Amino acid sequence: MLRLAVTTNAETFARVREPLADRGIAVDHLQAKERSIPLTDDHTTASPDTDSGADVADFDVGLVYPGRLMEGAAITAGHELPWVNDRTAVLTSRNKAGVLATLADAGIDVPRSAMLSNPVDESAVVDAVTDLSFPVVVKPNSATRGVGVAKAGDLDSLLGVVDYLDLIHDFRATGDKSYIVQEYLPDARDYRVMVVDGNCVGGVERRLPEPADGRWKHNVHRGGEASGVALPDAHRHRAERVAAELGIPYLGVDLLESGDRLVVGETNARPTVDTADKYDDGFYDQLAGLIKKRAADGDKKT
Repeated sequence: MLRLAVTTNAETFARVREPLADRGIAVDHLQAKERSIPLTDDHTTASPDTDSGADVADFDVGLVYPGRLMEGAAITAGHELPWVNDRTAVLTSRNKAGVLATLADAGIDVPRSAMLSNPVDESAVVDAVTDLSFPVVVKPNSATRGVGVAKAGDLDSLLGVVDYLDLIHDFRATGDKSYIVQEYLPDARDYRVMVVDGNCVGGVERRLPEPADGRWKHNVHRGGEASGVALPDAHRHRAERVAAELGIPYLGVDLLESGDRLVVGETNARPTVDTADKYDDGFYDQLAGLIKKRAADGDKKT
């Protein structure tokens, strides 16, 4: 039986454990944050807060590379653990500006956007929105779950948001000092589409519960509700093409449907696995197949 390291012990870990066990994959938690990590010992426990006694070296494959990259490098050093997805995939998806530029270059519709790298003069911010209409969306380049995303209704409001970003970026320890300004798509329908090994395996539509009371972000972690939907072929094909362009085998693709446009908003190489009823039949068969293939590929390299 393959041993799979899962780097979250939240919803994804609880949901995948039994279905993957039924398919010959034993799942255990690999804790890569909020712990001490031995750097000079051969033995590193997978999770000091569990009784499993698992060691990092006991795993055959991982899902997904730890979100805290520094800790991920430390805890897996010397073990050659193959990942779905690996560090490169996580970094690629986390760089929102890089994803937008790559997809735009491939002819895939994305929101009109500009990236700003601090420190910049106020004039650079003004120039970045010259071709956009207010309101505009401002978002940190590498944050997730809707954290730090704001909507600015006019230039003064935009510059006020930028002032706060400037304060944050002034700290030397802040690694990513970039942010994105992009067009706001009003009344857009918001979808999270899952792709596994090149194939769309279903998705959800995210909506705010009524009344919205002026809220506009649909992220589940921000109060949005996700409902399984029958995705149109266009949505499925768009998500598959995005995953292919980025070269990421296990990917959540956020699609915004606004008027006659189907726009790629963001991607997530560390997507939360939802309940099985929100995906196509065979979702876990495809996920298990990808995990086994990645484990076999890793064996060939060692």
